[in-house]
Amino acid sequence: MLAKRHNEDRGPTNAGWLKSKHSFSFGHYYDPEFMGFGPLRVINEDRVIPAAGFGTHGHDNMEIISYVLSGELAHNDSMGNGSVIRPGDIQLMSAGTGVTHSEFNNSKTEEVHFLQIWIMPNKRNVKPSYQQKTFAADDMQNKFRVVISPDGAEDSLTVNQDARMLAGRFDKNATTILPTTSGRRYWLQMARGVADVNGMRAEAGDGFAVTDVDDIEVRALTAAEILIFDLP
Repeated sequence: MLAKRHNEDRGPTNAGWLKSKHSFSFGHYYDPEFMGFGPLRVINEDRVIPAAGFGTHGHDNMEIISYVLSGELAHNDSMGNGSVIRPGDIQLMSAGTGVTHSEFNNSKTEEVHFLQIWIMPNKRNVKPSYQQKTFAADDMQNKFRVVISPDGAEDSLTVNQDARMLAGRFDKNATTILPTTSGRRYWLQMARGVADVNGMRAEAGDGFAVTDVDDIEVRALTAAEILIFDLP
């Protein structure tokens, strides 16, 4: 079964410097039917104007992922990390017992467009940690590659949850099939482009709750970028 969460049904935020679409309830946007999907709690599609961003603020007991689609995102945190996240990079911060951080557009001229994703951990009050890795474009071209997992499989970042995140970039007309595991649930998020997912049209910003299917079959109708979350 595929249940579609249409792009235009997501909750909006427009703060002038920030424009967001929320797949699940977040901040002022509340919908009791969309509080998350298993441990996947947040998928925010954020666009931040040049030289603006999120000032220092705190988190605890959350696995926080930043996935940049275009532009550059500057990160600083109370663990002493300072970095710039670009397309091809994935950042994972395990907030654990508590951490503060800030995120700003690193450019004075170009917008930064990124997904911020939160996964609820299965281990609470761990020591906070930070990971960032650049994944080669060839490693996820016309296929799904594991980029986050609980055990570091395929040289992925490690998350405190029985969850995997896979990323793929597809040329027009490219097709791939991802076998599923019985008893697991999956969330597919269209980051860019248009595709056919198990016979359903999927456009940028659309999400799909996937349960009780043997395979997820994707055919790109345009160049496309897609994330899949494999969840308990």
